[in-house]
Amino acid sequence: MPVGGRPTVRSRRLGAALKTYRLAAKMDQAQAAEVIAAHQTRVSRIETGHVTARPLEIRAMLDAYGVSDPEVRQKLEGLARQSKRRGWWLEHAAHLRADYLDHIALEDDATYIREWQPVLVPGLLQTPSYAEAISKESPHYISPDRIAQLGKVRESRQAKIEEGGATYSTILGESVIAHPLVDVEIHQEQLATILEIGKRKNVTVQVLPFSAGVLGAVASAFSAFSFDSEPTVEAVTLENLRGTSVLEGPEDLTAYANMYDLLRSSALAPEASAKLIRGILRSLKEDAS
Repeated sequence: MPVGGRPTVRSRRLGAALKTYRLAAKMDQAQAAEVIAAHQTRVSRIETGHVTARPLEIRAMLDAYGVSDPEVRQKLEGLARQSKRRGWWLEHAAHLRADYLDHIALEDDATYIREWQPVLVPGLLQTPSYAEAISKESPHYISPDRIAQLGKVRESRQAKIEEGGATYSTILGESVIAHPLVDVEIHQEQLATILEIGKRKNVTVQVLPFSAGVLGAVASAFSAFSFDSEPTVEAVTLENLRGTSVLEGPEDLTAYANMYDLLRSSALAPEASAKLIRGILRSLKEDAS
């Protein structure tokens, strides 16, 4: 059973993949159940992520489905092992929403992370002061203790990027850097941090200028994740009033992958983006003096 007794993004990814291969092989759940000598309900629960398939079950099902690619087989067995592994974020589970835990799990597994943010600085780039200021201005009351707890979680998330554990690409709407939503000094510190992080080999920061027009207004914030050596989008998360939604359907993934490519092609190049950020930072400092 997945850690915590509920489907996790890892167990759901494993189940969805097994279902895709089963359907491609034109087998129903009853036939798959015969392959692993189990009741049909077990196959159903495996495919919905409520139960994690054992390695022997995965091998037997993939044999029956005609999946011989060693990389695919190794990946799915790895997902089975990971779905039972207790992630560092579960130590904070009492203070975090379940949907936020899903987002963190995706980040932790990802080899490529891509984010579009038209309004706020993404969490992976936020300074402690910026994050605290944003939390205090939230329409939902967040206690000081919980703000501190969220800060620790954010630092742990950022460690993956700092350590080069994933390739990180982000596109920021120009308003994110040009229109301070927090105290100007905090905003200046945040811009300087974005410039510094953008120098890392595994990080790309681009700015979508106001001149891009309506594009920056129609695309709401999202994060896209890839889990292999190729940057194919395999999961997307969206922030909304109800929390974080995870999208894993093929049509959704294609739509958001295409949207990110459109945003990236319309954004300033990394060097031009850094120049723009430096110019805004310089103007803020001059206004303050």
